[in-house]
Amino acid sequence: MKTLVTGAAGFIGFHLALRLLDRGDEVVGLDNVNDYYDVRLKYSRLAESGIGSSRVVEGGLVQSLTRPGYRFVKLDLTDRNSLMRLFEREKFDAVCHLAAQAGVRYSLINPGAYVESNFVGFANAIEASRLNGVGHFVYASSSSVYGLNETLPFSSHDNVDHPISLYAASKKGNELVAHSYSYLFGLPTTGLRFFTVYGPWGRPDMACFIFTKALLEDRPIDVYNHGEMRRDFTYIDDIVEGVVRVVDRPPAGEPGWSGQAPDPSSSKAPYRVYNIGNGRPVGLMEFIRAIEKTLGRLADMNLLPLQPGDVPVTWADTSDLERDFGFRPGTPIERGIECFVEWYLRFYK
Repeated sequence: MKTLVTGAAGFIGFHLALRLLDRGDEVVGLDNVNDYYDVRLKYSRLAESGIGSSRVVEGGLVQSLTRPGYRFVKLDLTDRNSLMRLFEREKFDAVCHLAAQAGVRYSLINPGAYVESNFVGFANAIEASRLNGVGHFVYASSSSVYGLNETLPFSSHDNVDHPISLYAASKKGNELVAHSYSYLFGLPTTGLRFFTVYGPWGRPDMACFIFTKALLEDRPIDVYNHGEMRRDFTYIDDIVEGVVRVVDRPPAGEPGWSGQAPDPSSSKAPYRVYNIGNGRPVGLMEFIRAIEKTLGRLADMNLLPLQPGDVPVTWADTSDLERDFGFRPGTPIERGIECFVEWYLRFYK
């Protein structure tokens, strides 16, 4: 297939593009390479894909020097006209839309970034897909959409109408827009709710990166909710494997779907939503201990209250993913942390 991966200089997008290329897909990567975090890490990911930073120019497609099937374009999704021209020229079979303004906490101080990227950018990407005959529009949602839901584990069949951050609200909004496009225009869409992704080349604002960096620099770490938190930490390879399996199978409408007892995860339209998580929540203190063990250092902890927008527990019910695609994420946390730390020490020398 010819697949567009948005957010290709980001953590998940970088890994996904390589995985698709490894199996023989033609891939176009797209990213605006913004400065939400250190752009040197983003350009290093691109360099790992054969895209040198000196060759990247706004709006121009760059051919990878090491991956014949890979091209990259630096483009902002809010630039609707340029995006439309890209779609018209390339005729993508599938779109994996991972570009977004990430982070729950950042949404408390810069909501405008989420409106532009997660609302306007998403709308432009799905509209371009509709107008140009894309066969499957797969997009990143988030475990954050579960918000005030306290039913565990989190199921895609649960109601998610009570988000507690603008980031979560934007992801819920993406799911609503996707359903509208599936219903009105027959565009097959699949939303993937990712659960706390970590691994090599990860984001600097995520726990694994923050804790590892602090321990190596002999600085204390901030531990929220006094450590009484559990997260469904999911290794990057498991996330990417789930995405690849999903993109190959566009959804069809559920003939038995009923508006009298509506299932939020499906529809009479070609629309689906799945969780991708490890399905085994890990205590935050256990996560920190695993990093300590791998590094051979002990953490100095600042125990703090729960931050606004955070939830104490995330836990993915992945039974639908297992049933429909025969896949269940399962990388042990100890192995995942070892791989991350190995990459971190090599990358930052």
